[in-house]
Amino acid sequence: MDVSVVVTLLDEERSVDELHRRIAAALDGREWEAIFVDDGSTDGTFAALRAIRERDPHVRVVRFARNFGQHPAMHAGLVRARGERIVTMDGDLQNEPEDIPKLLAALERVDVASGRRVARRDSPARTLPSRIINGLLRRFTGVAISDFGCAFNAYRRRAIEPMLGAIGRQKFTKALVLSSGVSVEEVEVSHASAGRGSRYSPVRLVRLALHVVAGFWPQPVQWIGVTLGLVCTLAAGALGVYGVVYWVANNNFPGPLFAGAGIVLVLGIQGFVLALIGESLGRIQRDVERRPLYTIEEEL
Repeated sequence: MDVSVVVTLLDEERSVDELHRRIAAALDGREWEAIFVDDGSTDGTFAALRAIRERDPHVRVVRFARNFGQHPAMHAGLVRARGERIVTMDGDLQNEPEDIPKLLAALERVDVASGRRVARRDSPARTLPSRIINGLLRRFTGVAISDFGCAFNAYRRRAIEPMLGAIGRQKFTKALVLSSGVSVEEVEVSHASAGRGSRYSPVRLVRLALHVVAGFWPQPVQWIGVTLGLVCTLAAGALGVYGVVYWVANNNFPGPLFAGAGIVLVLGIQGFVLALIGESLGRIQRDVERRPLYTIEEEL
């Protein structure tokens, strides 16, 4: 098998037929398969996939018992992929299947063809947090690419296989694969606007940022503790000096105001550290319990 395309879907009944048609056209003349993973859709997505499977033997379908998330869904497709080259993409048609040949061409030179969205059609509320998360991932992985969040990528099988045990448990599959030292080339891919808006709320983006810190930054609690400790010590010292000067100059030191500000600052720092510890403990709990990443209800 030459090419496997892994597509993750959630409530994409209206787009799945067009998506399949465009994937088939992009891969015409190649030996290929498409693995559609239905991540617990509640509309008619699976029924549409069943109909596509019945008329096209290139298509395989996996249906989750409930919604487990994009990265577990991607893992379910990757472990079933038989191709020497594997393309991953979302099923909402923000990724254009016509760009698949560009990604495959880059694999002639490198292990990973990393999609980079051009003329991105998302709101600033979505793109700004994305830039912050991309910056964190560049810092922690040491890989200088610009778009870790793009799910439209192509991989050689030898780049994916060593990381299958961690994919799904760790978000940002591309960052995980690239952190192993494989070669990468960025490929510009088109990006359409989301028909129903982004599923990433501000709260979810903050949780993603915490996941990045806990997952890709070695000993994050120690580093953050040392950094914040130094900052707080310097800030407390500066406030103390200012308070003494103000007291001497005006004979009226505003102690309650600075005490209140200090308490709020400490509480904010504690909240962030506790959130980070919670993320780390959650990861340890999942590893210790060995719960399955997902439950498959049906496979075609």
